[in-house]
Amino acid sequence: MTDMSTDHPTEPAYDPYVGGESRGLRTVGHHDLGGFGDGMQVMVEEDAVYVGHFGPSGMGTSVLDGSDPTRPRLVKQWRSPSGSHTHKVQVADGLLLVNHEQFRGGHPFSAGMAVYDLTDPFDPQQIGWFESTGRGVHRIVWTGGRYAYVSAIPEGFQDRIWMVVDMADPTQPVEAGRWWWPGQWVGGEETPTWPDGKRYAAHHALLDGDLAFVGYGDGGLVVLDVSDRRDPRHLADLQWSPGGDTHTCMPLPGRNLLVVTDETVTDGCEGEEHLVRVVDISDPALPRVVSICPPPEGDYCERGLRFGPHNTHENRPGSYRSAELVFVTYFNAGLRVYDVQDAAAPVEIAHWLPPTPPGQLAPQINDVFVTADLDIYVTDRVNGGLFVVRPDEELASRMGKAAL
Repeated sequence: MTDMSTDHPTEPAYDPYVGGESRGLRTVGHHDLGGFGDGMQVMVEEDAVYVGHFGPSGMGTSVLDGSDPTRPRLVKQWRSPSGSHTHKVQVADGLLLVNHEQFRGGHPFSAGMAVYDLTDPFDPQQIGWFESTGRGVHRIVWTGGRYAYVSAIPEGFQDRIWMVVDMADPTQPVEAGRWWWPGQWVGGEETPTWPDGKRYAAHHALLDGDLAFVGYGDGGLVVLDVSDRRDPRHLADLQWSPGGDTHTCMPLPGRNLLVVTDETVTDGCEGEEHLVRVVDISDPALPRVVSICPPPEGDYCERGLRFGPHNTHENRPGSYRSAELVFVTYFNAGLRVYDVQDAAAPVEIAHWLPPTPPGQLAPQINDVFVTADLDIYVTDRVNGGLFVVRPDEELASRMGKAAL
């Protein structure tokens, strides 16, 4: 690990506060992550900000001091292992979990999940390791307690499956259970059941009680009964068109609804349109789409790189939580905020897009985390680093009224 005693200044040629597009939101802080601007997942825990890096820069994880969100300060960085990327971070119960996954066919590579102690939140110390085997762990969901939930490609599988990891001893996490789409196990008797040219692969699941809602790529939404974490049971699945590459399936607390994003994975105007859907789960065994959040209007798909949905702010414990307002990253269309109080007729109420960072055709806004204090942290996956955004007075009031 490397201590960062001083900030790396923003490149003079790039002013993150001038230009771009916004309504109801404004940039108040920025950091270029020490010149390694390929930020992916971001987590905020009190004054500490944790960023996983996409991988092309070679950086793995960054830790920043966000005590003043208008001037985040880089404290520590460490690189990802050779042939790997470590682009996902999760923080809870005084622990930081970081994925290790093969990156772009690299050899050798690291496959699993690292566990860090956060006694000093700005100086994580590795205390544990989960060996996934195969090609490694892609995404982690960890909000504390006994279990973490990961997508991974363990030995014997041709693509990502969903796994439950027992964290009772964080120095030695062990697998507790797994579920895969029939046909994913290379050594099994089942044959693939999905259409040619489609990819059925787990991304991650968000849980509501004993139900897990998994984004399963072209398999769409998968609903699992996880009342026995050792033996997840399939309840339902739901596919749709246009779309595919289903990414995030986020429950809206107390409403029997999900907000589901399909990740755009092609550049420009290529491929099917990917959308954000509202799904009724009042009967978890019979999920149904009730509406589509309106896509941003404009020439975004012609601006270069990806245009379409990706992540949502996931209503984590301790963060801003709402069953009515949803924050969605939209790659070159930035951050979009939807009001889904009327599930049948969602509306966009705010958006934010920075000026294009240096060295890329367009912004690629990747992830979002909203704090309980209404500071909004977003990352750019190419070169833009970390941005801090705040709502204007009207939107802040609306967020306050919609908070849980």
